[in-house]
Amino acid sequence: MIRFLPRSLGGQMALLLGLALLVAQIANVALILNERQKLTLAQNQGPAIDRFAGVAADLAAAAPEFRAALLADASHRGARFAYSADSGIPPRARNAAVEARLADALADLDTRPAAVRAAITRAPEPPRLPGANRARPPESAERQLMILAVRGREGRWLTARIITPPRDPRLGIRLGAATLLLYLIVLGASIVIAMRLARPLRDLTRAADAFGGRGDPVAVPVRGPDDLRHAIVAFNAMNARVVALLDEKDRMLGAIGHDLRTPLASLRIRIEGMDPAEERVAAIATIDESTAMLEDILVLARTGRVREDARRMDVAALVEALVEDYRDMGRAVAFTPGPRAIADVQPVLLRRAVRNLVDNALAYATTATLSVAATADAVIVSIADDGPGIPPADRARMMQPFQRQDSSRNRDTGGTGLGLAIARSIAEGHGGTLTLGEAEGGGLLAEIRLPVTR
Repeated sequence: MIRFLPRSLGGQMALLLGLALLVAQIANVALILNERQKLTLAQNQGPAIDRFAGVAADLAAAAPEFRAALLADASHRGARFAYSADSGIPPRARNAAVEARLADALADLDTRPAAVRAAITRAPEPPRLPGANRARPPESAERQLMILAVRGREGRWLTARIITPPRDPRLGIRLGAATLLLYLIVLGASIVIAMRLARPLRDLTRAADAFGGRGDPVAVPVRGPDDLRHAIVAFNAMNARVVALLDEKDRMLGAIGHDLRTPLASLRIRIEGMDPAEERVAAIATIDESTAMLEDILVLARTGRVREDARRMDVAALVEALVEDYRDMGRAVAFTPGPRAIADVQPVLLRRAVRNLVDNALAYATTATLSVAATADAVIVSIADDGPGIPPADRARMMQPFQRQDSSRNRDTGGTGLGLAIARSIAEGHGGTLTLGEAEGGGLLAEIRLPVTR
């Protein structure tokens, strides 16, 4: 059942409140309807029982010669009183509750009959006059005939047939309509409250997902109850502080990069005149490696805050142009042609990510093959090589900064271990992912998956 519950806070609140209110309303309606039915029965049956008990007490106290006149006088307004040899009530038709009430009413009048009988049945239809409308009033089907009988000491039965007023046929309908109206009003108010709480929370979630430490933060509109308003204000302030810290970090990295490049360039100039030649070449290679490492670190640190605007372009054409550059340099890089693949990308950053993956492939393999595919919601750039590949258990670790399969720092076999980390950071900055797998025939398959619309 849990999988059928709404996932949103507003939906769950509305559903739970609606179910709780529905159960409460059903129980309330059942209790009210039961009490109203009891009250209706008491109002309809009580006067008939009291009327019969009064007539029975009068007849018991009257002289025999006056009893016929009393019976005739009492037989009106839907009641017929008579003496008979039996009660006229079959044993299976007896109503014990009415008999008990009748016995109590007679006892209150100091009348102690030898036996009491009572039954309730449907009242007969009233006779139709010639030419009258043949349609029967709807309340006539609800009228009941109460048959009451008591046996006196002389052995005769005093019987009465009294038609009780009809019950309200629309009581259940009116009560149900009033209950439904109340239910809809309370449920509507509950849904409004739930939506009022859920809407600012959705705004917070969207803002957090959209920011992710890259670009400018999304300011969340301040609305909702005071508690949520305070939380939104604190969230916006936190975003502003995070952006300020990131900007300060970028300025600090720029200053560090400038301060380190200058002495490295000066040291290289001094070393170029150093003898012997073997040591000079080794020292220059060390400086070049340090400079390249510094550039990679700065690129990785600044990837998430690059201010390059995204442009809608053909990713396949961008990758094919990059492959042509490698071919011009005599590198064994191939491109598998495919259909156009349009996406919103930052071209400079995307070239850097693809170049890092190609350089990583060529460092451990002899060839690299690139291809671009497009799906309904993503553009996939694939780089496959014929090298040894990466074991599945190490692939996630290899995309972390400064991680390499071997422990050396030789740039000819992988450099500082920042290439995959930079490529992953660029892919995530586009709202996409970088995954490592196994190419056909062995080797490593790296895939950058970019969303079609950012």
